[in-house]
Amino acid sequence: MEATDEVYQILREAKVLARRYYHLTGKPLGVTGEVAEYEAARILNLELVLARQAGYDATETRGGLTRRIQIKGRYYSNPRMRNGRVGSIDLKQPFDTVLLVLLDAEYNAFQIYEAARPAVEALLTRPGSKARTERGSVAISQFKAISSLRWERVPTGGIKKSLLAPVPEGADELRTDPGEPANKLESGKLTNRGVEVCYRLFDAGKSRNAVGAEMDISFGAATHRFGAWKKAGGFDRKKQPHD
Repeated sequence: MEATDEVYQILREAKVLARRYYHLTGKPLGVTGEVAEYEAARILNLELVLARQAGYDATETRGGLTRRIQIKGRYYSNPRMRNGRVGSIDLKQPFDTVLLVLLDAEYNAFQIYEAARPAVEALLTRPGSKARTERGSVAISQFKAISSLRWERVPTGGIKKSLLAPVPEGADELRTDPGEPANKLESGKLTNRGVEVCYRLFDAGKSRNAVGAEMDISFGAATHRFGAWKKAGGFDRKKQPHD
């Protein structure tokens, strides 16, 4: 198992434990930050930084540029609650953007907001609040005001989507079954059909971690397929027949 696979597995388990702990005690476990990082990476295809880096928790390559991303999380046990503060942001540390991951009572992300560093700097250096200027802490509402909604969970059917990903096309998607036996050889390797199903999941905006889980392949294998999907044209590729 690759180090990245093991980290994701640990974070998945931490998410389950956090839910159980809250249901038993009524108190959060204290892993909101780690779960927020896992959810952001899983949903947005980010690369988590395994070795601790001051200032940022993940990276993302978009438009040929690699951005350093600081990830903050906020857990809400009550769906009617939307107040609170964003954790401390240190402007002395390197980062290009800040993500705020909002988690519901089951520790599942329901919204992700994104703010670029210049907007964060302008907010934190604005006079008037000691908590903001000295501790780098701002209200959730203030952060939302300077950020854009990067992703949100769609209520109908509990489907999640990335605001950067295209909407999947039409009826043929009904035949895209990750669990279909014809997707794999006896050795466990993907058949041509399995590879195409993998690609169609990426077409639908699924993350590598999600595709790995649905296809029952490792994160490393899903990353390999993601690279091949991008070389084939990514969202603009020509779909191949399943069979």
